[in-house]
Amino acid sequence: MPQLSPPLRSRLRELRYAAWVPVYLAVFFLVERIPRSRYWATQLPADNCIPFLEGFVVFYCMWYFFLVASGVYLLFRDSAAFRRYMAFLACTFFLSAGIWLILPSCQDLRPAVLPRDNLFCTLVAALYRVDTSTDVFPSVHVVGAVGAALALWHTPPVRFRRLTRLGTAVLAGLICLSTMFIKQHALLDVAGGLLLCAAAAPFFFRHKKSPAP
Repeated sequence: MPQLSPPLRSRLRELRYAAWVPVYLAVFFLVERIPRSRYWATQLPADNCIPFLEGFVVFYCMWYFFLVASGVYLLFRDSAAFRRYMAFLACTFFLSAGIWLILPSCQDLRPAVLPRDNLFCTLVAALYRVDTSTDVFPSVHVVGAVGAALALWHTPPVRFRRLTRLGTAVLAGLICLSTMFIKQHALLDVAGGLLLCAAAAPFFFRHKKSPAP
């Protein structure tokens, strides 16, 4: 059996910091299936002014790629940043699940009939079938996207590359907007996700003085 190189073994050992992911998924599905008699509807009148733009489902789905790709990049380029990233996501995701449990939320913004017959609307319809409109405050799509961007910004290989930083910021912003444009989340859900990020980020992401590469 071929032996793994020491650097690769070291990187693979770092994966233990991602051991929380299956636990969170189990908690998520459990909370989603707890019967509740009442929900807090998070939509505001301003949400009715936001148009339904099915094309943004592409950015919504890119969230999964963004989180995984960021994690793989940090795992091999900056193990300390990878650990911070995992710790931030674990903290904020489990806090979000706790909020859903204490304060069940929902939104009633989904269109009863999708306005167009195209590939994007087909993807939105499939998404609606697998992802409920409950437990929406705060939005973990927002928390995850912002967390990935912050983790990348605070690692030296990215910190000094303005275009890369800008690209991650734009992608995170488009993912946040997509949650509202495809009617998966309301304004308050997005605001809640941003506030949670703002509260948690100082505990995990701090600039360290280091020379530019």
